[in-house]
Amino acid sequence: MLEQAFEALKTYDYGVDRHVLDPIDEAVVSTHNDPAARKDLESRLVAVLPSNAPRDARDYVCRQLRTIGTAASVPALEALLPDPDLSHMARYALERIPASQAGEALERQLRKLNGQLKIGVISSLGTRGQGVSLLKPLLQDSDEAVARAAAIALGRIASADASKALASAKPRPALAAVFADASMSCAEKLLATGHTKEAKATYELLLKSNPPELIRRAADRGLKAC
Repeated sequence: MLEQAFEALKTYDYGVDRHVLDPIDEAVVSTHNDPAARKDLESRLVAVLPSNAPRDARDYVCRQLRTIGTAASVPALEALLPDPDLSHMARYALERIPASQAGEALERQLRKLNGQLKIGVISSLGTRGQGVSLLKPLLQDSDEAVARAAAIALGRIASADASKALASAKPRPALAAVFADASMSCAEKLLATGHTKEAKATYELLLKSNPPELIRRAADRGLKAC
């Protein structure tokens, strides 16, 4: 059954009965405690990515690699990041693969990509909670969408370094509220994780920046909590 499913995967496309791939789904579950079998399954899935299989087939593979992917999956997934049709699903997998190589692949491509593909990678780095030093200069990027994405990603990372990066930047007026919201996210996480000193400093900087009313009220409450 698994052999038949992989054969079907080679030509799997929108409109084909999704159940033909059920044996692969089942193998993802059944190999959970069988490292050798899971490694073989991963290898077979990865082999589909550089092939001429339809987009839906490769989307499916990325979804499965999000669950079972290891460092071995990273090169094939990274190769898809510049592809407008497949970049999103490749990032979807890389965001969840715990191996450090997955994050390194995103950081490499951040330096190479532009436009929406770059913005997508910025978002994925925020999801993984890494790349502060690379995101910091993007806060001043000439592309407003890139600067916005960088601020949001840093707010998602919400570390002391992320908070400092936001505090050191001077947002253009159109992004002031976005930066303030990201700084608030940092302050709240820092406070929740016991980094009271860093949280207090972030709240104080927020209040000095004349933030929107909702942010001001939240920062006042946070400062009192410190």
